[in-house]
Amino acid sequence: MNTIQIAISALLISFLFVWIVTPRFLPVLHKWHFGQSIREEGPKSHLKKSGTPTMGGLVIQGGVLLAMIIFVCLGKQRVWFPLLVMIVFGAIGFLDDFIKVSQKHNLGLRAWQKLVLQIAAALAIAWYAGHDPAIGTKLMVPFTNQYWDLGLGYYPFTFFAVVAVTNAVNLTDGLDGLAAGVTAFVMIFFMIMAMVFDLEECAAFGGAVVGACLGFLRYNSNPADIFMGDTGSMALGGAVVVIAIMMQMQLFILIAGLLYVIEALSVVIQVGYFKISHGKRVFRMAPIHHHFELKGWSETRVVTVFWIISIIFVCIAFLAV
Repeated sequence: MNTIQIAISALLISFLFVWIVTPRFLPVLHKWHFGQSIREEGPKSHLKKSGTPTMGGLVIQGGVLLAMIIFVCLGKQRVWFPLLVMIVFGAIGFLDDFIKVSQKHNLGLRAWQKLVLQIAAALAIAWYAGHDPAIGTKLMVPFTNQYWDLGLGYYPFTFFAVVAVTNAVNLTDGLDGLAAGVTAFVMIFFMIMAMVFDLEECAAFGGAVVGACLGFLRYNSNPADIFMGDTGSMALGGAVVVIAIMMQMQLFILIAGLLYVIEALSVVIQVGYFKISHGKRVFRMAPIHHHFELKGWSETRVVTVFWIISIIFVCIAFLAV
């Protein structure tokens, strides 16, 4: 099988797994009372979503895992690194979700607890990537067709990228279908570039994540039957950043995944301005997708517009290679 066939096969395997398994997983979540708690200070339209099954990220990870296991059976061994990163961050998200559903409120791990776990994982990832001869300390620079060797600076840069991207994807998961759709578009970019560079492992992993996101959208689009939870958004954040690391394309996340950056920056700006202005706000609510909701946009309209914007960013990323 060539790289294109591998990527498409992984996509279809993961897609079919998530499409078939998710409706059979829903009764289990209902039985265990794994329902989402909704913040009362959020948009009032979201209160009706209270009790919707969460932790759908387990099915997303299952689809990717199955596709990668089949890929390994074809004799490819390097897929353990991206798979492990996705599972580790998915486990952090699962712990956060489990605390939420068991305590029946929307507060899981404390911010510092989640950050400590993310920092530990990010340090290990940066160290491994920098010492892996197949990855190293070089980065592809957008619009230049050149590589930049960061040397020792690679480690803090990659550490920051891992923590920032996983949290940014997590923040993007606030509306039905938003994070799954945006991540599918971003991963399509990395999947296609992996095909171009003939990177079989990255193409397979990227294809598997795309397939899982598309399959999950069948049940996560508005009105959602299931939420991915932090179990899914943290896992997807790990998947996005690790494939970029493996392809030496971390800087391209700033282009293809610019919507993630905007979502995260809206929170930083909101919190910072709130503190220095003693209670004033830039946005009606952050992350910014809630700002548009409170301005009167329907949830479906916000998601559709954000998907379109994400597609444009991905197109720009292709021009930047």
